[in-house]
Amino acid sequence: MNNFIFAFVTALVLAVGIILFLAGRKPGSFRIERSVVVKASPEKIFPLITNFRRWAEWSPFEKLDPNMEKTYSGAQEGKGAIYEWKGGGRAGVGRMEIIEATASKKIVVNLSFSKPMKAQNITEFTLTPSGDVTAVSWEMYGPNSLVAKIYHVFMNMEAMVGKSFDEGLAKLKEIAEKR
Repeated sequence: MNNFIFAFVTALVLAVGIILFLAGRKPGSFRIERSVVVKASPEKIFPLITNFRRWAEWSPFEKLDPNMEKTYSGAQEGKGAIYEWKGGGRAGVGRMEIIEATASKKIVVNLSFSKPMKAQNITEFTLTPSGDVTAVSWEMYGPNSLVAKIYHVFMNMEAMVGKSFDEGLAKLKEIAEKR
């Protein structure tokens, strides 16, 4: 029995050591970015992003929990607009505040999660017109805490969040092009 316990503890320590080693090799920050070209002017796209109430039309994160509690405060749209949510499961609990809104060009959002894991990130939307189309970029970046680095050992955040960004941008494109 003692040999079994020794082998188990040794394997556990080795596994934890390997996980910590791999996590330690992860970068101290992350950046996820996706973009789409929309056949619409920035003026048609901008209100869909700068008004949090409009996110339900296109954001894939709105679908994570149909019973999610939502609270809007601060400005109606643009700088100072605040959106807080409390949901179960994958939706978690968090808060977004628009900290910069340059008319029809750029929206910067301070994004805070308190559940399932605490995180503080920045999300940016950039609108770049070119003729009758607009390139829309959606990116999120922030620090990689030790807990996040351990999580990234097992989960590919770039692929997971990137897929959601692609889905949201496709829906945003669809809505903007219909107008």
